[in-house]
Amino acid sequence: MSAATQAPPEPAPVLEVRKPPTRKRLVPYWLLLPGILWLLVFFAAPLVYQASTSLQTGSLEEGFKVTWHVATYWDALAEYWPQFVRSVVFAAVATLLCLVLGYPLAYLIAFKAGRWRNVVMILVIAPFFTSFLIRTLAWKTILADGGPVVGALNALHILDLTSAIGLTEGTRVLATPLAVVCGLTYNFLPFMILPLYTCLERIDPRLHEAAGDLYAKPATTFRKVTFPLSMPGVVAGTLLTFIPAAGDYINAELLGSTDQKMIGNVIQSQFLRVLDYPTAAALSFILMAAILAMVTLYIRKSGTEDLV
Repeated sequence: MSAATQAPPEPAPVLEVRKPPTRKRLVPYWLLLPGILWLLVFFAAPLVYQASTSLQTGSLEEGFKVTWHVATYWDALAEYWPQFVRSVVFAAVATLLCLVLGYPLAYLIAFKAGRWRNVVMILVIAPFFTSFLIRTLAWKTILADGGPVVGALNALHILDLTSAIGLTEGTRVLATPLAVVCGLTYNFLPFMILPLYTCLERIDPRLHEAAGDLYAKPATTFRKVTFPLSMPGVVAGTLLTFIPAAGDYINAELLGSTDQKMIGNVIQSQFLRVLDYPTAAALSFILMAAILAMVTLYIRKSGTEDLV
């Protein structure tokens, strides 16, 4: 039989794709429902209520009414901008100190601790078993005027230098910017170490060996291999440290004086003492917007190519 008379090949059968039942398709959304409800009840609803409060006028005796008084934001910012600036500066310095102190420790745990890794990790997270308030109060004893720490700093004439640059006052550390920064650094240091350790632990040690085989010095290996690969941990650690430190008020309240009040102290005072709810809500929104703007800018600029 010639090729011209041969019958054309039959087309392959088309397999019918059956869609899963509607009930199965809705399972992921049902699983997300508890989390969505939690966010709506405990985040979205309070946020809307705070926005409404910030636009109210009145007093506690007469009651507060929504009058869309947007000028409350400008008045709050004009009066309390020094506390905003102080909060950002204190939080930034504490974050930088946490990074300087936490990175070597996280590196040690990830690559050098060996069988002592779990022990060191327990020591890192051990402060979480104590109340935040108690840990901060302990620093009042550590930095007491007649304590060994202040005595050693005086003997080494370190307080003369810190006093000259405005971090301390004379021969005392309590009720100074240095005390507040020390408290912030200590309390939020674990939030820096844990993301760094998690990221460093995932780095393959063979990459360090390969860098050594290519005659890279340890400093070059760290700059070209270790640090770029640990950037996700650096970004996560700095965010987890800076954001709560900027809104903290416990350290400034217990370790500082009226000259070291942060914006968190102002908000707490407006809510609980002055009872000026619109101003407190406006300050809260300004702080949230400022932190959101800084975090967005930081995330955009925190790529490996930009920082290394």
